[in-house]
Amino acid sequence: MMPDTKSLKSEQNDCVMPVRSANPIRARSLIRDNLEKQAGCLNLIHSRMPNIKVFSGTSHPDLAQRIVDRLGIDLGKVVTKKFSNLETCVEIGESVRGEDVYIVQSGSGEINDNLMELLIMINACKIASASRVTAVIPCFPYARQDKKDKLPGGEEKDERAKLAKKNYDWKFRSRAPISAKLVANMLSVAGADHIITMDLHASQIQGFFDIPVDNLYAEPAVLKWIKENIPEWKNSIIVSPDAGGAKRVTSIADRLNVEFALIHKERKKANEVASMVLVGDVKDKIAILVDDMADTCGTIVHAADRLVEAGATKVYAILTHGIFSGPAISRINNACFEAVVVTNTIPQDGHMRDCPKIQCIDVSMMFAEAVRRTHNGESVSYLFSNVPY
Repeated sequence: MMPDTKSLKSEQNDCVMPVRSANPIRARSLIRDNLEKQAGCLNLIHSRMPNIKVFSGTSHPDLAQRIVDRLGIDLGKVVTKKFSNLETCVEIGESVRGEDVYIVQSGSGEINDNLMELLIMINACKIASASRVTAVIPCFPYARQDKKDKLPGGEEKDERAKLAKKNYDWKFRSRAPISAKLVANMLSVAGADHIITMDLHASQIQGFFDIPVDNLYAEPAVLKWIKENIPEWKNSIIVSPDAGGAKRVTSIADRLNVEFALIHKERKKANEVASMVLVGDVKDKIAILVDDMADTCGTIVHAADRLVEAGATKVYAILTHGIFSGPAISRINNACFEAVVVTNTIPQDGHMRDCPKIQCIDVSMMFAEAVRRTHNGESVSYLFSNVPY
């Protein structure tokens, strides 16, 4: 009697183990699937979230150290040097394979050298098989070169430029570069996967990137400083030194529940202010000038004089990025400020020694929390309105 072929096939199928497949690749994939199911969600999270490494460039090592201190980790080993022809050389001193890498480099000091150093560090980590490379740039370089001007700066020697200015021809554009877009392209090409910065000069710079950009705000730290250090802050008025900062000023004024004013300025050429018109009543009030950055400080010093002429009792200046180049320190020393408050997105120790009016707000906790939340895959929007003490 011949055995039933159907029953034989069913018995053979029952006896065959899935992992004993004739195809070894298929067998390994089945084993991996079974192990992942047994491991549960925790192991899956660990497989997607590699270890963290934070490296510092040479522009602001103090801020980088403060960030890692708050994270409870050590700074990564990196050696930066220059060859005799001033080329930058960067050597990453530890393995970054599969790591979540953060590189802290601010746009201050020797900006071009520091930018090149950042690009080389990003590329070095990327080609060393880092899982993700995030550039932490507290002060974004070339942020002021974010658009073409209507007319060329300085005196218009070109007859066409004079005619355009006379006829208010806004279509006549200069040949100025949009350098902020160029920097964005360079960072992306170098291999950056993510950017963390603070108070971009123009928020639309985020749109220059095809990678995620987290633009943090110093506003929560500024509000905290005002409430803790200006006793009569309820009798204050928040003032923007130019029309472009009106949105920033109104946001702070709304949260303090005080009034705001703005100053309209006209420039003859870069770093020179021609005239200022105050819009708002500052008489018998404490004026608090708020801006995203100050370079040569011509604008805020002229604004402070204008506010005192209009009857302000005291004048404070609060700035996110205190660049303070050229005659800035001497101008502040001779101005009528009670205090000029800046954050440490740019090193301020030397400026504070030279000018006792300068005070510094530490924002390292905001960058540390942004790094922690990014590493853990959490939202950073909490930092837009809160200080993570």
